[in-house]
Amino acid sequence: MAVFVALGAFLMTLAGGWVAQRVSDRRHLVLGFAGGLMLGVVGLDLLPEALHAAGGEVLGVPAALLLFVGGFLTAHLVERSLAVRQAAHGAGEERVPQVGLTAAAAMVGHSLMDGVALGAAFQIGGGMGAAVALAVITHDFADGFNTYTITSLYGNARRKALLMLFADALAPIVGAATTLFFTLPEQLLGCYIGFFGGALLYLAAAEILPEAHHDHPARSTLLCTVAGVGFIWLVVGVAGE
Repeated sequence: MAVFVALGAFLMTLAGGWVAQRVSDRRHLVLGFAGGLMLGVVGLDLLPEALHAAGGEVLGVPAALLLFVGGFLTAHLVERSLAVRQAAHGAGEERVPQVGLTAAAAMVGHSLMDGVALGAAFQIGGGMGAAVALAVITHDFADGFNTYTITSLYGNARRKALLMLFADALAPIVGAATTLFFTLPEQLLGCYIGFFGGALLYLAAAEILPEAHHDHPARSTLLCTVAGVGFIWLVVGVAGE
């Protein structure tokens, strides 16, 4: 089931890359809604499930929360590392193709872990799998958009940008397929979901939403974000009844 759902992430990643080549002035609305969906999934579904499944405390703090913060900080450190590397290559003055490929490769690695998270979530149960599937599929649209954009932005040929886009689209399927060969204990799965939620929150709060509001600080963009959160709230509420 996880591999089948990962096919949806594959298609959404390619769709994101396709939109990156053709979108006009409306991408801020799409990114705003995507950011709202990710925020809702993390706060209303992933984190509560991680707290329930992970159990235990470390120095008085739930292990899931520690890993949630760890996931956020890890994503931040990776993003900052790429920023420093870009500055070292003089990205502000001259676009260096290798920098774009490095950043795109990091996104491929992240998409691989998205697939692992998807497979792990389905091991917990169908409800958690559906929640993570929505997060991964939504996130991968933005991933595809950004992978193609950043690869071409640094002067790489369209062929290389498309190659990195395809690798990013294939990564969740590969990641989900690996979970067919092992089963993780529920406590370990809860810890991983907590870590994944922290990284997902960073991507939503530090990348997708700022990008959505950067050139278009419009009320419509904010409404799309609120609509995304509200949609997840509705889904979680209906699923819990």
